[in-house]
Amino acid sequence: MTSWIGCFVAEKQKQYVAQNHIELWAEVITEVIKKALKDLDLNIVEMTDENATLDGGDVLFTGREFFVGLSKRTNQRGAEILADAFKDYAVSTVPVLEGLHLKSFCSMGGPGLIIIGSSEPAQKALKIMQQMSDHRYDKLTVPDDIAANCIYMNLPNKGHVLLHCTVEEFPESVKVFEKLKDHMLIPVCNSEKVKVDGALTCCSLLINKKANI
Repeated sequence: MTSWIGCFVAEKQKQYVAQNHIELWAEVITEVIKKALKDLDLNIVEMTDENATLDGGDVLFTGREFFVGLSKRTNQRGAEILADAFKDYAVSTVPVLEGLHLKSFCSMGGPGLIIIGSSEPAQKALKIMQQMSDHRYDKLTVPDDIAANCIYMNLPNKGHVLLHCTVEEFPESVKVFEKLKDHMLIPVCNSEKVKVDGALTCCSLLINKKANI
């Protein structure tokens, strides 16, 4: 029994140290990102309400409005703070019934184009977004929910660019992406990041700046 208790305590200590390491790492990364944004003269709004939670994976900006997923990582208070920060845009909340967050099954694929997974929770979320919005969005439905997580960019001299999953990961979804004839399609492997619930949008921070800056 003593040996078992010793192992239990040691394991708890390792978890505590690991958690502290993760929190410290997150703080360092946050400060690095804040400095980079300040260097670009971008306005930074910090949430100081301890009761508010807002995960970037739950925030979908369409160019016209925001959809905020209410999930295990984002609550109503977080959505309210976002709405207060972006008063010129409508902010609507969408319940996330399954999955980690909203972008686990959807993302923007271009101006007015929502890429959405085919699961029932994903389709229910899309229906809510359609009901909440005054704008009629086009949709591109892919068989695999996680494959709906893409990164869209409109780049000078390249036009519409879409980073998406690889054919090795989700072959049927890639067939759907190939219908986007006016897009430059760039497959990006996400097989390792997905093991820790990471998606393509989790690894990106898109900044709208002029090409000469």
